[in-house]
Amino acid sequence: MLTLRSLFNKRCSFVVKTQISSLIHTSVKYSSAKVAVVLSGCGVYDGTEIHEASAILVHLSRGGAEVQMFAPDVSQMHVIDHSKGQPAEKETRNVLAESARIARGNITDLAKLNATNHDAVIFPGGFGAAKNLSTFAVDGKDCNVNKEVERVLKDFHKAGKPIGLCCISPVLAAKVLPGVEVTVGHEEEEGGKWPYAGTAQAITALGAKHKAKEVNEAHIDKKNKVVTSPAFMCETKLHHIFDGIGAMVRDVLKLTGK
Repeated sequence: MLTLRSLFNKRCSFVVKTQISSLIHTSVKYSSAKVAVVLSGCGVYDGTEIHEASAILVHLSRGGAEVQMFAPDVSQMHVIDHSKGQPAEKETRNVLAESARIARGNITDLAKLNATNHDAVIFPGGFGAAKNLSTFAVDGKDCNVNKEVERVLKDFHKAGKPIGLCCISPVLAAKVLPGVEVTVGHEEEEGGKWPYAGTAQAITALGAKHKAKEVNEAHIDKKNKVVTSPAFMCETKLHHIFDGIGAMVRDVLKLTGK
């Protein structure tokens, strides 16, 4: 049977928790920025890394930004059976159609993305950035970038509007924007914790500058307004990746000035 004291203690605990929750949510600074998110398919091995895309969308939503999703209307480089990690023979998929899975159908052809209509652009990672948005997965430093992706990066950069990238997608900026500063995490594998550390050397070979960062951090190139975070370039727990992407999104929104 509940005593008067236990009822009082429960009531006090509820009030304190409510006040803390209220403080956390009201401390968020809301942005009125319009942000374009560019996808590269659906699935880590041949498209967009879904956890990264979701994290970006959650942090943008929490920040109050208005989001529109885009993808190029092109065929994927190939299709990977994610249960086996192997190519699915004789199967082809379209990047725009596959990206629509993440966007819940609300997706627009990248050719229609105009920098004048948005305050920032963000590229999640996943192998699609290196296979469908560019040929980095095959050609490394000698890669080509999809013409619409290149146009978007150059247009936002020229307009002085922030660009966010995470995981492998910073290689796109490294190829298109000479001398840009980006991070893909650490520059040594460190026993498998950073399995894609060699990407840092490729970024340098592309003429960009690599800045080592932890997985829960973002690097800001203030001159070029480019913000990057390592995400799944690191083998770690999901919440650390979520936090790093959150840092990237917050910095992008700050740079919009909205």
